[in-house]
Amino acid sequence: MDYLYFLANASLTLRVVEYLHSMPQLPLQFMTVIHQIDGWVIKVKMKQPLTPHQHGDFRAYMGELGIPYDPEIRLQMALWSLETGQSPIDVMRRYQVAVVSHGNPDKSDIEAFRQQFTMGLGYCPETLA
Repeated sequence: MDYLYFLANASLTLRVVEYLHSMPQLPLQFMTVIHQIDGWVIKVKMKQPLTPHQHGDFRAYMGELGIPYDPEIRLQMALWSLETGQSPIDVMRRYQVAVVSHGNPDKSDIEAFRQQFTMGLGYCPETLA
C-alpha cells in the first residue's frame, strides 16, 4: 500500500516521521521525502495492506497534515527509481529533484537538509519552517 501526500512545511514532515516511529504496529517498508520549492512530497509504502481500521486512521492523520498528491511524470519516475533500488544521488541528478530521505524515516535527514538549505539562503523560507 502506498500513501502519497503533499505537505506545506518541514515541521509537518517531521510530525509524520514521529507518528510512524510511534506506531510500530504499522508494517512500514519505507518512507521517501522529497523537497520541492513549494512544499514536501512524502511517500509512505507499507509491506502489506493495512487493516481497514489502520488504513482509515492513517489516512485521517495524513489528511490533517497534508493533501493526497498526484505527482507529475518526472516525480513519478523519481519515486519509482528510488523504489527499484537506484541511489538517491543518481535519482536527484537524473530527475532534478531534492531527495531528502529514502528508507527508514529519519528526522535527522530532514533537520540537516533544513539547516543546510537555510544556511545557504541566509533566511528560512516558509516551507522549511
